[in-house]
Amino acid sequence: MKILVIQQKRIGDVLTSTIISNNLKKYYPDAKIDYMCYANCVAILENNPNINEVIVLEEKVRKNYLSLAKFIFSIKKRKYDAVIDVYSKLESNLITFFSGAKYRISYDKGYSNLFYNHNIKRVEVGTKSDIGLAIINRLLLLKPLIKEEIIDYKPKIFLTEAEKLQGLALLKQFDIKKDKPIFMFGILGSEWYKTYPIEKMAQIIDFTVAKTNATILFNYIPSQKEDAQKIYDICKNETKQNIVFDLYAKELRGFLGLLSHCDALIGNEGGAVNMAKGLNIPTFSIFSPSVDKETWQIFEDEKNISIHLKDLKPEIYKQFTEKEIKVETFKYFEEYPFELLLEKLQDFYKTIL
Repeated sequence: MKILVIQQKRIGDVLTSTIISNNLKKYYPDAKIDYMCYANCVAILENNPNINEVIVLEEKVRKNYLSLAKFIFSIKKRKYDAVIDVYSKLESNLITFFSGAKYRISYDKGYSNLFYNHNIKRVEVGTKSDIGLAIINRLLLLKPLIKEEIIDYKPKIFLTEAEKLQGLALLKQFDIKKDKPIFMFGILGSEWYKTYPIEKMAQIIDFTVAKTNATILFNYIPSQKEDAQKIYDICKNETKQNIVFDLYAKELRGFLGLLSHCDALIGNEGGAVNMAKGLNIPTFSIFSPSVDKETWQIFEDEKNISIHLKDLKPEIYKQFTEKEIKVETFKYFEEYPFELLLEKLQDFYKTIL
């Protein structure tokens, strides 16, 4: 059996959708399972034993009709028995439809009957769940192929021992010892509206050092260095002594190797939080007020805590839509009770240390 999973979009989405390939391999151990994603997400899939081949849909191919047609034909030639389209946009609609697969599976969108012969209704936002709707809705896509109850629903990242050793070597290069906690801070979100105000983030870092004396690493890429520097500059002088500002990985697998040696990841909700969970690293995350909490509050427990305005002031969401809230993101970030956030953070540190 040959199966293709399609999940374009960001790293967090791609990682979360690996639960599909992981379960398919469990129930169809002899199947060839391929995974389609964008080029910038390939690294998150490396060494996953449940994925045979990663297929990249390049940006230049997507933007050119002739190139896209050739790509679609190349997929058809692979003769997949099943295509599971998690992305469900026009390009993946066409890829799935012309694949010729017996099982063409995606979400029910009204028009989707034109492209798929298995159209799955999503669980609606607002439904309570312990594992998050992002997980539940992906597992629903497996129903046409797996009839048994699925109990393996946590995304996993597969690091090699060499990658872990490289992360450890990077710590040693900066003379960081593991005799006190090491915390990675996700100081910047993937978008402006997913970034907690930098002044408040600096205060959280100050609080963390005062309470734990931890070594602090910043998660940023070179293009974000200027914004990272702003947060560093706002921190207290005594806090700066614990921040190793110039230590960052230059590529994703290096970041994962480094993260695997941290005691927790704290900061903006997003891909880095999902990656930490995939490595079983404790997380404390702050959601943007406009991000759908029911979908992405996944695997919450005493070692994975998140803060969302909808949990704290649900009345706001009865008056305004998430789109309206997004326009004034920073106004609504101010609605987060900061002292309560610090209390929850202190409880988190007591739990994990």
